[in-house]
Amino acid sequence: MVSQKITITNPQGLHMRPAGVFAKGMAAFASDIKINFNGKETNGKSLLNIIGAGIKCGSEIELVCDGPDEEEALKTAIEMIESGLGE
Repeated sequence: MVSQKITITNPQGLHMRPAGVFAKGMAAFASDIKINFNGKETNGKSLLNIIGAGIKCGSEIELVCDGPDEEEALKTAIEMIESGLGE
């Protein structure tokens, strides 16, 4: 299991479009992808769960990846968030 904290910089947070980009990108990995935010754990491969978490701009989240390709999944997740998720 690997994890890293990161701050969301998208002006609108993780709303429909960036959440969809993130979930689709994470679906390519065999590992479990979890987003910890405000004491709750969210499935990072589920668009609806990510939107439901209410992650706003400036929020610090912890990405947790667990599985056979966890290192690559975490690296990709961090790169996606840092790049703005298409926004």
